[in-house]
Order: sequence, then C-alpha cells, then structure tokens
Amino acid sequence: MPSDFNQQIIDEFRANEGRVGGMFEGSPLVLLTTTGAKSGRSVTTPVMYLADGDRYVIIASNAGADHHPAWYHNLRATPEATVEVGTEEFKVKAEFVEGAERDELYARMVAQAPGFAEYEAKTTRRIPVVALLRTAS
Repeated sequence: MPSDFNQQIIDEFRANEGRVGGMFEGSPLVLLTTTGAKSGRSVTTPVMYLADGDRYVIIASNAGADHHPAWYHNLRATPEATVEVGTEEFKVKAEFVEGAERDELYARMVAQAPGFAEYEAKTTRRIPVVALLRTAS
C-alpha cells in the first residue's frame, strides 16, 4: 500500500490531469504501477521522470537511502508495469541502464532536478537508472 504521502500525490495527480502542487509542482511525474515482488499485488508509486525520446527514464534514488526503493525490486522481478502520464495510461517494459549511458542519463536528471545530486552524495550504493519503454497494449 502506498504511504499516506504517496497516496496524497497519487490522488492529486489523478484529480488534476497529472499535475500536482507542493514540493513536486512543475516536476515531470509518472504514476508507476508495478507488481509486488513478494506480494504479487499491484503497487502504485509517484516517480519523477526524465524524457528521453520515447523512453521515460526513472531513477531508483530512494532519496539517497542505502537501499533501493521497493518499486525497483518489483521491476527486477517483473519488468512489465503500467505508467500514467497526464491523463494517459499505458503498459511499459523496464530496461536497466548501465555504464556510460546510465551516467549520462543520471547527469541529465541532475540538471533537471538538482536534488538527485544530493541523493547520490548521501549513499555509497550506485543508484540504478531505469528506462521505461511503451509496449503494445
């Protein structure tokens, strides 16, 4: 189940055609619905994204915590998910980006949202970068 904080963002996102206020106002957000790796239940999480052509790039920063967010483990177990962007909802498949491409995409996210530099500085883990690609419905 989403935390109360996440649930408020999810509700606001859906009520306002993908727009939210507060600390995420103006930020590009998707609602990512994954299949729980352990529970098998659908879990929805608001996540900032970076547009990269036809891909939605998301960062498993977990605000700089020393462990990956649950949605990352869920995508590792089941890379098929659903994304909501604005009023559109569609299926995606996750690709895990490595090496120089990962570094370039992370740097682009930092340029868009400087807080991601702080998250990287807070942890010793290498923060994963995931590209979401639209699939046929």
